[in-house]
Amino acid sequence: MGPGGACLYTVRRGQMDSHNGFTQHERTLRELPVQNMKYSDRFYRISYIDKKGQQRECMASVSLCMIVRNEEQVLGRCLSCVKDFADEIIIVDTGSNDKTKEIASLFTDQIYDFPWIDDFAAARNFVFQKGTGDYLFWLDADDVITEEEQKKLMKLKMRLDQEKPDVVMMKYAVGYDGSGSPSFFFYRERLLRRCERAVWKGRIHEVIEPFGKTVREDFLIEHRKIGTGDPDRNLRIFEKMIREKGKIAGLTAREHYYYAKELYYHKRYKEAAGVFLTYLERSDGWHIDRIDACRHGAFCMYQLGKRDEALSFLLMGLREGIPGPELCCDLGWWFFSGKRYADAEFWYRQALKTGRLAGEEGFIMPEYRGYIPYLQLCVCLDRMGERKKACWYNELAEQCHPGTEACRKNREYFARIGMRK
Repeated sequence: MGPGGACLYTVRRGQMDSHNGFTQHERTLRELPVQNMKYSDRFYRISYIDKKGQQRECMASVSLCMIVRNEEQVLGRCLSCVKDFADEIIIVDTGSNDKTKEIASLFTDQIYDFPWIDDFAAARNFVFQKGTGDYLFWLDADDVITEEEQKKLMKLKMRLDQEKPDVVMMKYAVGYDGSGSPSFFFYRERLLRRCERAVWKGRIHEVIEPFGKTVREDFLIEHRKIGTGDPDRNLRIFEKMIREKGKIAGLTAREHYYYAKELYYHKRYKEAAGVFLTYLERSDGWHIDRIDACRHGAFCMYQLGKRDEALSFLLMGLREGIPGPELCCDLGWWFFSGKRYADAEFWYRQALKTGRLAGEEGFIMPEYRGYIPYLQLCVCLDRMGERKKACWYNELAEQCHPGTEACRKNREYFARIGMRK
């Protein structure tokens, strides 16, 4: 049955057959190189006949919009992941001198040049303006979508015309554990209805402010970078912006926060700590960014050998409300590293409690909701002489991450002292 009780599905160029729902003519078109297609051939919309005999569309079209530069190592991998989901692929090149364009031409004839002006939002808005689909979808060239996630995306596409979201938020994995599994992710605006409100803002760490009907979908897009790229690019852009504005205070709150993060990544810890502190003095920062700024301010102080100042940053994080598991673990570590194991135990237990209550807002690190507090409780309890409990917590950590070297060595230790699980 189709929407509204319809019972007959068709495609624009013929009746559906039993092979994936497309006629031979439709499949042949799909297999043609895109550059040989006419514009009108780019979209393949499924339609249905309603009760009144009217043909209606039931699948929204999607334009993939990407900006690239010297991405020959990863672009083919990325486009192969999404070629069946996207009805059109638009590539904007900002100055490649490798085979990026040649690889892109295997997937699309819509390749444009845009001079790089140290402004990511400008480049992304340029490519968004080229999109003609109902929805605009963006990826970075080093993003990957697994086969399982691709299937989920296709199911989403079938729902778009019925549910009509304006913004679809999807998980974005940017960190991985030793086994290669995602260990750090957050939600990003990924699929947007093509309209005047779908506009990027920010020369660096650009963003589209959610609008209208915004929904979260349980899809995971993985950022799998190959090589280091230009590690100084972001910092150069920020420093150029500060020179233009005359002072750091001229940055937006988001820019201020990410400038501090760039200083931290470049190991300029003293400067980073100062910028985190001035950011926290602002009242217009997002509370998730503020908590993260407290954590990274503490990390800077550890690197500078200033434990008390590190605690001051962590305690500022408590002003933002109920602490999440990450902040609880950081507080646990402060006490643990000072050999105050009972106090550390309290905070690691709080991490487990808040981890069960925490949603998926902001930066999500699953290890802080199970593996890390379990492992740390194992060590705390062992040092307080409660070895039976310690052994049990090691097994709980093992269940979170089977086969880790830490859990294996702990098990060997407990075996030597006569403890068994």
